[in-house]
Amino acid sequence: MKSAWLILQSTVDRNKRPALEVCTRDSVANALLDMVIQGLNPAKKQCYFVVFGNQLICMRSYFGTMAVTKRVTGAKEINANVIYEGDEVEYEIKNARIVNLVHKQKFGNINKDKIIGAYATIVMPDGEAYYEVMTMDEIRKAWSKSQMWGKDQNSERKGSTHDEFRQEMAKKTVINRACKKFVNSSDDSSLVISHFNRQDEVIEEAEAEEEIKKNANREVIDIDYEEVPEDPQQIDGQQQQPEEREEEHHEQLTLDATGTEGPGF
Repeated sequence: MKSAWLILQSTVDRNKRPALEVCTRDSVANALLDMVIQGLNPAKKQCYFVVFGNQLICMRSYFGTMAVTKRVTGAKEINANVIYEGDEVEYEIKNARIVNLVHKQKFGNINKDKIIGAYATIVMPDGEAYYEVMTMDEIRKAWSKSQMWGKDQNSERKGSTHDEFRQEMAKKTVINRACKKFVNSSDDSSLVISHFNRQDEVIEEAEAEEEIKKNANREVIDIDYEEVPEDPQQIDGQQQQPEEREEEHHEQLTLDATGTEGPGF
């Protein structure tokens, strides 16, 4: 709690306003409650505090996801690796589960531009392993949910985190999916799991509310009109000559909630 409170002192929203001034007291309390119940330590980067509008959200990092998974399921270790073109990957499927996964990789295949997938392994104390495999298309679909991913973006932007550290980002993604599925498949219906799952719902709701606020009371209207030359008239003692008729054109106007008009973008 002390670490969290110190971190909150320097946490700001996108407009650089202090989180503790912008966010509601209830959202701050709930964010800290989520952190404590899941046993997350912000000083170890197991979670982050993010501001959505006037809501403070405790976002679990993949380090935190692994920590909760180990605590709840008793997992011994959690590992991940990426699959490159030319690698040999074999596994069996029994009872709809992947078993006996074998990955053979040559050093010369390692190239971030030739990643075709990734997998994560959760090893239990008795040696039994749970596997999760994702193709690169599935990984990119997961990345597309990020706010850093453009609406019509199909691949990583050059120089972005997903581009520069593609291997590590792919590992994080498959670890998150593996841990969430494994935790939810466990028989433990503890309070930790309910807060573990609640976090994604809270983030989705906060993002949706912020998007609605941004676009509320705004409507784009296309108007066709033709300018008509004015008759000559006297203005400030000077004769104003009629202007030549301009060709018909389109201008997009945006009406905001106050009724003012301005050119649309």
